[in-house]
Amino acid sequence: MVDPFIYHNPTKVYFGNDALSHLHEELPRWGSRVLLVYGGGSIKKNGIYDTIISEIEKAGLSGYEISGVKPNPEIALAYQGARLCREGGIDLIIAAGGGSVIDTAKVIAGSAAYEGDPWDLVKNRVQLTRALPLIAIPTMAATGSEMNSCAVITNPQTLEKYGWTTEPLRPKVSFLCPRNTYTVSPFQTASGSADILSHLLEVYLNREEGFDSMDGFMESMMRSVIRWAPIAMAEGSNEEARANLLWDSEWAINDLIDRGHSVAWSCHGLEHELSAWYDIPHGLGLAILTPAFMSHVLSEETAPCLARFAVHVMGVKEGKNPEKTARKGIKKLKKFLTTSLQLPGSLSAISIDDSHFEEMADNDLAWKGKDGIIQGFVPLTKEDLIAIYRKAL
Repeated sequence: MVDPFIYHNPTKVYFGNDALSHLHEELPRWGSRVLLVYGGGSIKKNGIYDTIISEIEKAGLSGYEISGVKPNPEIALAYQGARLCREGGIDLIIAAGGGSVIDTAKVIAGSAAYEGDPWDLVKNRVQLTRALPLIAIPTMAATGSEMNSCAVITNPQTLEKYGWTTEPLRPKVSFLCPRNTYTVSPFQTASGSADILSHLLEVYLNREEGFDSMDGFMESMMRSVIRWAPIAMAEGSNEEARANLLWDSEWAINDLIDRGHSVAWSCHGLEHELSAWYDIPHGLGLAILTPAFMSHVLSEETAPCLARFAVHVMGVKEGKNPEKTARKGIKKLKKFLTTSLQLPGSLSAISIDDSHFEEMADNDLAWKGKDGIIQGFVPLTKEDLIAIYRKAL
């Protein structure tokens, strides 16, 4: 029996290279004073910034901007942004950048009316009734944050990285322009694609009863990422490759595929600890950890699901022994990540050793576990978490 659920995703999406030409139409519907949030300034080099400013002026709006969002976004900038919103009477936020920028903007939107430390809201998973409206303009295909209600942010003082999910954080409108992702580097494209694959696998690897159509949908999207990511890496301005990856990233994590059963986000919890301690790119951490996780949880009980992945996604010929088929699929996935996406295949390759594995496991359990166990595709204890990290060395 499939678990009962409600599905409602009100984010309005403009898709296409001319999508931003409609920004001035949407802005007055949501506010009058804008805060533009962006990262290190790449949107100024590629012209996106000028386009946004022109659209804001065309709409007759005014406002402020805040920049400097890091790849692993930190709570301090969200605190500054929230204070700026209060002091400047900001009633609308635009986020232009990758998932880190959009997540920072979400935390600003959710904490603008709170005069305390936004980290209080994140750590306590406070469920809001309202937030400032947010418009998202993604510049890479990865997190899908522009169509969901989750923000992930880091507190470097406490070495904690948490996800905050509450419905008012969901963007009101998102503008998805494949052209805006043309200048994403091959490494960032690879990391983002690994993130998309992980989002799909976190849901796909599930032993609860679900929908066969959704399993097929996820398999199709994973095959799409595997097909188009290497092309986008080699040909940055290949519109078909960029468009496919951008659309895959939305549907991998906009609440559709996971309806009907629970999802533990086991690999994401493991990776959040990695990037909190070592400040590595999120997608890279997932690329290293995912094959290790799959190998660790492979058993007679999980083999049928992992074997289906091997056959339907990785193109392994189906055999009589599901475990053997599954192992071949995991091996092919790792080869794709390390050869086709050219990402490091181990933690030791990026100078990470086992110094903090125990502390990382403890933190993950404290955040996601109950009674010393993280429930999911398989129940994971502290010993399991450490073992997965060790497999990834």
